[in-house]
Amino acid sequence: MDKKIGFIGCGNMGKAILGGIINSGKIALDNIFVSTRSKESKLKIEDEFKVKASLDNNEVTAFSDILFLAVKPNMFKDVLNEIKDSINKDTLVVSIAAGVTVKDIEDILGTDKKIVRTMPNTPALVGEAMSAVCFNKNLNDKEREDIFSIFNMFGKYEILEEKYFHGFIALCGSSPAYVFMFIEAMADAAVKLGIPRNKAYKMAEQSILGSAKLALETGKHPGELKDMVCSPGGTTIEAVIELENSGFRSSVIKALEKCAEKSENM
Repeated sequence: MDKKIGFIGCGNMGKAILGGIINSGKIALDNIFVSTRSKESKLKIEDEFKVKASLDNNEVTAFSDILFLAVKPNMFKDVLNEIKDSINKDTLVVSIAAGVTVKDIEDILGTDKKIVRTMPNTPALVGEAMSAVCFNKNLNDKEREDIFSIFNMFGKYEILEEKYFHGFIALCGSSPAYVFMFIEAMADAAVKLGIPRNKAYKMAEQSILGSAKLALETGKHPGELKDMVCSPGGTTIEAVIELENSGFRSSVIKALEKCAEKSENM
């Protein structure tokens, strides 16, 4: 793709997307430009990713055909006001800020600008993100396809109405943290059972990866796949019953509801 990609802000999520795009090999490094808040972070970005970086948000904005706004929500409006006069009318402005709506962005940049609201997650860094994407009315079909091409570089995406983004944040945006907690818990149990910790982590991680891939590639209902593992009177059903007795499902559901509630109130 021969597009110039800019990033304003490059925290954990911005780095994950940037790294995923670079790892795809589909964008030339000369076509990527990042702005950071400090000289120290600028040097780190240049050293780690081998791309151009600047302390000037407007310089990156003017450079970009597709501009990722990867700053914290509490800084978002200040950054928009800073760069609004540098945005070209054809620039695709991509926001990854939780709690910032398309209308919020249009209120500052103008209703004529091309706005994309999205919520990726950190597996972007290894090309396995799950992202939600929605658009304002100003993007044409080719521009939407360009966005899809970018998001395919670091994972999968779904077009989702903006009103469902709070649920998506709970389900996908925050879920890597839940999965990492699950990996830790599985590994702790394995260590208790005598398995060395370094082996326990690797085995837990591969088991989760393989299970997710099995569900994705077979298309079978998760309940059906669970039943395939649970032999009558066997070991797995004992673990499943204990998880049910401990409120495993209800805990997950309540956690996602709390996450979505927080997103709504931001």
